[in-house]
Amino acid sequence: MRRLALLLGLSLLATAAGAQTRAPVPTPAATAPAADPPPVPESFQIGLSTEMIAVGSNFGGTRLVVFGALDNADPRIMRQGRYDIVVILEGPRSNLVVREKKRTFGIWLNRGSERFESVPASYSLVSTRPIQDIAPGVTLRQLGIGVANQAFERTPSRNGSPTDTQLYADALVEAKKAAGLYAETSGAIEFVSATLFRANLTLPPDMPVGRHVARAILFREGSFVRERSEDLWVVKTGIESQISVFAARNGALYGLVAVLVAVFTGWFGRIIFKRD
Repeated sequence: MRRLALLLGLSLLATAAGAQTRAPVPTPAATAPAADPPPVPESFQIGLSTEMIAVGSNFGGTRLVVFGALDNADPRIMRQGRYDIVVILEGPRSNLVVREKKRTFGIWLNRGSERFESVPASYSLVSTRPIQDIAPGVTLRQLGIGVANQAFERTPSRNGSPTDTQLYADALVEAKKAAGLYAETSGAIEFVSATLFRANLTLPPDMPVGRHVARAILFREGSFVRERSEDLWVVKTGIESQISVFAARNGALYGLVAVLVAVFTGWFGRIIFKRD
């Protein structure tokens, strides 16, 4: 009986010792705190002062205002002025042929040509600062920001003769600049409040008709963040619009009428200014 009581006492002591050495179960209060969620990247929205511009015989150019607002902007970077915005208005794209003319024996003859695809008819750019101070040249070329960074795609020549594509591309840009269709302006974007901005673009009198695309590009400390775009339509009005529609629908008849009008005008002018 004494041996049985002694064995029972030893068993109880072993059980108590095992309970003391067992690892404590962690309570919910001892768990590590959850990490903070990552910051939401900046975003912005844009709008145009008008979605359609009517071009008539007395059209002398106009102004387009692109406005927008930043969301989730970093207050520190905003105070330092390290947010930059570039606004670009690109005209309808088409294929163009650039020809080189040389004077031979008093006559100007075509000596060479180069074909380019998807060339914007017009290109207007405004920015908060000069674009070379906003982002590296590689980024500007990748995004097509700036007249000098336009990568015109060359159409392969039919006869396979080699040409200096860059010279023709430079001539194309210079011709567009001379006509007032390609332009760049720095400092034409202003922040009217902490997050609201406004860009003023001056449109030329020879504004091409068709669909234009307004692009707004946001940079943060020289890095590309986001891009937004809106469409702008330039349409003809008045008699010009009616003539354009008639010519598009009835090409042969329009050509015949144009010849008859030219013949009649010449004959009638000869009758009026005839000397007896």
